[in-house]
Amino acid sequence: MPASSNAISNKTISELRPNIVLRGSRQREHWAAVDERLVPTKPNPAIRKLERLVALSAADREWLERVEAEARPVSARTDLMSEGSDPDGAILILEGIACRHKHRANGRRQITAYLLPGDVSDLEAVFQDRMPQGVSTITPCRIARLSPRTLSESVHQSQALSQAARILSLIDEATYGEWLLNLGCRSGVERLAHLICELFHRLRAVGLTTGNSFSLPVTQLDLAHTLGLSGVHTNRSPQELRHQRVIRLAERRLTILDLPRLTAIAEFDPSYLNLAPGGG
Repeated sequence: MPASSNAISNKTISELRPNIVLRGSRQREHWAAVDERLVPTKPNPAIRKLERLVALSAADREWLERVEAEARPVSARTDLMSEGSDPDGAILILEGIACRHKHRANGRRQITAYLLPGDVSDLEAVFQDRMPQGVSTITPCRIARLSPRTLSESVHQSQALSQAARILSLIDEATYGEWLLNLGCRSGVERLAHLICELFHRLRAVGLTTGNSFSLPVTQLDLAHTLGLSGVHTNRSPQELRHQRVIRLAERRLTILDLPRLTAIAEFDPSYLNLAPGGG
């Protein structure tokens, strides 16, 4: 359903309340339920992300809302695409965290990217003969599959979506470069600091941070596969950042206590994420 159909003002909400006499907690519960149904919902994360890159038309937003309406839930630790398989479409992440990854012959895995709400996996890979990487969920997710035909039609019918696809490909390329620099030139603490900065800026761009705090439901093994570190070094890196009072990590929620200091440790420059139009 288009977001505009939910655009009901506070005045309208008060006018729609029927003249019913309720008492105490029953009254509070009743109006809380009414307000929850009538308050406008936030745009889906794909709309929030793309509107930072291009000016979407009403038709573009309606198309993205139709895509969201067809999304389905997927459990954590589910393979969405296998490395080397025939591409059957891209995947739009609407809730949760997924990742791209590659496996060595001995089974060891390297995570090459995190896919957050609003991200689309491998826009260009769907037009290749085989998937260069695998895609799996880390947490429970809500996803929508976009067939090559759907992607091709949307890009040809909308100049804004065509431009957004090109920009997203450039952002992916720039992000790969940063991750390569991370693995090749930075210490374990610097790698983790850079990852935290990137996740913070990306999640803030789609409204999924609270102040300088955000959910980080990844395991130590996930971090090891991301940062290219042993289990021991993966454990020491957050401890060092805690010791410097730069971050706090409790119950899978990370809070950045000193963003300028964390940014300096990571040598982090968010310009490669292209978030400036939305103030990210």
